[in-house]
Order: sequence, then structure tokens, then C-alpha cells
Amino acid sequence: MSGGGVDVGLVRRLVGAQFPRWAGLAVRPVDSAGTSNAMFRLGGDMVVRLPRAAGSAGDVEKEHRWLPRLAPRLPVAVPVPLGKGVPGEGYPWHWSVYRWLPGRTESTPGLGLDPGLFAKDLAEFVGALRRIDTVGGPPSSRSEPLAARDAATHGDVEGLRGVIDTETAAAAWEEALRAPEPTGLAVWIHADLQPGNVLVEDGRLSAVIDFGCLGLGDAAVDLIAAWYLLPADARAAFRTAVGADDAAWARGRGWALSVALAELRYYRGTNPVMAAIARHVIEEILTDHARRHGHTRP
Repeated sequence: MSGGGVDVGLVRRLVGAQFPRWAGLAVRPVDSAGTSNAMFRLGGDMVVRLPRAAGSAGDVEKEHRWLPRLAPRLPVAVPVPLGKGVPGEGYPWHWSVYRWLPGRTESTPGLGLDPGLFAKDLAEFVGALRRIDTVGGPPSSRSEPLAARDAATHGDVEGLRGVIDTETAAAAWEEALRAPEPTGLAVWIHADLQPGNVLVEDGRLSAVIDFGCLGLGDAAVDLIAAWYLLPADARAAFRTAVGADDAAWARGRGWALSVALAELRYYRGTNPVMAAIARHVIEEILTDHARRHGHTRP
């Protein structure tokens, strides 16, 4: 079943059949540029989250197992599982009911925020997540070494020829590959700290959502937040607060570039919001690369 087959009627049938205590509550779709899950408000304080594809369906069990364990140790709210649905009514995968978290997502880094405070909030979240006991934790879907992404990233650069500055992109990627590999143990990482996955209230980080990439990996992966969520003048404060050394910062920049290149190539014809975010990240990284190396970009 594709995401197009998920609608209000299906959600009502699923909830009515599997959670009769919530039958009759209002169901309405949540507008989102996200691609992995369809979301629907259920009543006033819940949300139904249904994977759009089999790959996302595998995240349901992980989130129900680990989020309740991680939540008490984190400084901001994360999704609270209230119910785990099973396949039914023609829908083929497990699905979830969560507590609704208030706040708004950010599509433009730093817009309407105090960048310094927001950088501090992000660093506190990343640091708290890293410190949680890793016993029994699964690998993140982004747990591979950065070098394992080399072929795919070069393919994305070539696939974007004529769309971005591919010469600078290739140079920035090669620079990231030269960064030393991590020497410490793997830690908990969210691994997808992008605008659609954080909520803001009163100008501050209020919640982090969508833990589909959650798992153990290189702490540098979560440094992608510096380019996806912060304006340039707040990145130094984030780096200091999170304690990233030169090697980690270079790997984090490489991760941000690799992810953004893949997203721009994949979404530029189908999802303008995701494509615009990815293009912004790429431009920020390439501009920084050219500045640090004294190059003039075409």
C-alpha cells in the first residue's frame, strides 16, 4: 500500500476496530512535508502515525520499545506511545497512536528564534541522548562509517550536475572523507535532526520527533543539526556547547552534505519543501568550504 491509500476513513476504521475506547473521536489529517509516515490528529491530544512504506513500518517496534526508556533522560519532549496498532482493514503494517505534542516545525533555520538559545537547546538534547546507557541498543540506520557513503554521494553529485556547484561539492565531500574516524564507542543518536523533526514553542526547542533513524552510531551524525537547523552565526555556539572537536565537526559536515545531496536529487521533482531545505544545506556547506579555502565559487 502506498501513502496515497491512507486516508481519514481508513484511520477511523483502524481505530474503531482496534481501540474502541477512542472510536468516535474526530480524525483529521496533519499537513506535513514528511515522506515516511502519514499523520492524523485523533481527538484533541493524540496523533495516529501510519507508515507509508514497509521500510518505515520497521521503525514502529523500535520506537515503542525505546522511546519510553529514553524519554525520562531527555531535556525536551519526545513522542509518547499510547497504542500500537496491527495490520487490518486492508492496511498491511503496524502503526502507532502517540500523545500529540504541541509546537511548530521550522523550515527556515533560525526564523523567529533566538539562534543562540536554540543552539544551546539542540546541544543539550544531543548531549543528553549521547549520555544514555547504550546496553542493548540497536544500530542506527546511519551507523555506517562516512566512507561507506562515498560511491552513493559521488553518484548524487554527478546526478545534480547543472543543478548545484558540483566541483565544490566534490571537493567538500573529499575533505570530509579525510577526517579521522571516531575512536570512541558508539552512542545513541537521533540521526535525522532536520526541520520537520523538531518542534518549537515560544522560540525554544520544545520537542524532537520522528525517531525512525534512532540507534547507536558516531556522535558526529547528530551534528547535521548545525546545518539543517541553525543559521551560520549560531553554529559556533552549538559546536562549543556540544563539544565537537575538529574531526567530529568535519564528519558532521560530511554527513550533512551527503544526506542533503541525496535528498535534493531524490525530492527535487516531487517534494519542493524537502528539496528547498536540502538545497539550503548544500549551499551553506559549499559557501563555507570556499571561504575556508579561499576559493571563488562559479
